[in-house]
Amino acid sequence: MPYRRINIWKTIDWWTIGLFFILIIAGWLSIYGAGYDFDRVEIFNLSGRAGNQLLWMMISVIVGFGIVMVENDWYDVFAYWIYGFIIILLIVTIFLAPEIKGSRSWLVLGPVNVQPAEFAKFATALALAKFMNQYKFKLMELKSFAIVLALITVPMLFILMQHETGSALVFLAFFIVLYREGMPGGFLLAGFCATLFFILSIKFADSAIGDTVVGEMIVLLLILTITSGLIYRVKKDKNVEKYTLLGIPALLIIAGIAYLFFPYNLNYALLAISGIVFIYVISLAVKYWLRDYLLIAVFLLLSIIFLFSVDYVFNHVLEPHHQSRIQVSLGVTNDPGGAGYNVNQSKIAIGSGGFWGKGYLNGTQTKLKYVPEQDTDFIFCTVGEEKGFVGSAIVLGLFLTLTIRLIFLAERQRYGFNRIYGYSVASIIFFHVAINIGMVIGITPVIGIPLPFFSYGGSSLLSFTMLLFIFLRLDAGRSERL
Repeated sequence: MPYRRINIWKTIDWWTIGLFFILIIAGWLSIYGAGYDFDRVEIFNLSGRAGNQLLWMMISVIVGFGIVMVENDWYDVFAYWIYGFIIILLIVTIFLAPEIKGSRSWLVLGPVNVQPAEFAKFATALALAKFMNQYKFKLMELKSFAIVLALITVPMLFILMQHETGSALVFLAFFIVLYREGMPGGFLLAGFCATLFFILSIKFADSAIGDTVVGEMIVLLLILTITSGLIYRVKKDKNVEKYTLLGIPALLIIAGIAYLFFPYNLNYALLAISGIVFIYVISLAVKYWLRDYLLIAVFLLLSIIFLFSVDYVFNHVLEPHHQSRIQVSLGVTNDPGGAGYNVNQSKIAIGSGGFWGKGYLNGTQTKLKYVPEQDTDFIFCTVGEEKGFVGSAIVLGLFLTLTIRLIFLAERQRYGFNRIYGYSVASIIFFHVAINIGMVIGITPVIGIPLPFFSYGGSSLLSFTMLLFIFLRLDAGRSERL
């Protein structure tokens, strides 16, 4: 395809580059603040973490601007090769990486430790963008959707085999991209429901009314309520509306009245009602030959299967430390000296910062090392303690501005490859920020993912820089093709 040469340095988005520099400098200062003690280690001392991070910042900037100088089509042409290389690297890591804090995710290359899982994000984004940009690609065709899911889940599985659950969960951010590219909202609804069902099942697993497990009862009622709403939304005639709005509540009332006279396990009644509703929806699908009713029946069936698989997954699939963290986050257990220690100390540090903060290098919680991982996964607590609510709001505002800017840039792309990759970048950064800050303030479980451009770590900073600057190069060259 013919090209016309343009001056990249004039078309590149300097606003985003400005945000990038602000974030990495603020992160660098926060790392120094988190590691600062009263011995006054110099900020530029390479033996300290701040000095080491500065070195990685310089490397990342050089790599970032090197990426900008590469021809635009290079990333499209070699997308699968990059993806394949990273997959091989992930497999090698499983067998060759030493065990560090219970995971095998770091390759030791002389004096440098590299975490391939970090680089798998931009590699997957490139492969996804290339595949979905094919001529006549239709996301919801079975073959196409299966390949898209494979591109996302293959690196996830290998990262899970390294015992890096947090890094694997980040790949769920790609489903936001799929939604933008035409995936029905029902998939997002299913994901939201699965998360809600999981939380409620674990939260109330130990509560019971007689023989009735409260967690299961609440989720079964929710499943029936959501199913009723979906049936009503697709209603084809008055009878469907009547049976849905009156029939299901009537069955629930009868089950409740029967319990008053003959106490029994209410969940059996709810399962029986679910079976009746399932048969009814299947009959509607056959009667009207409508796929929507069949999908509702599948949702109902899979929701119930998922509900009764939660206990097995929680107790036999998740690691003990993951179980503890989830239970602490949901308030099931209180373990301030164990699984809840990090979050408890983090909340104390953030709360002690008040509105304006204690001032740079004046945070007592961080200086006295009360917060573990305070310069990596819990770096935001340093911001909260030293800069208070105002500083925390500014940092969140910077990330929000960056995400909105990336979405704006993605929407102005002329080519599907650029747009899909741009949304991948925005989604990954948004997911990281939301989960990281959520776990620091105790509203999400601690899963160990870094705050982009802030957390200490060469692999993290370099991978996010590459992720971002590849898109900036694609955006800068969007007018190169004739």
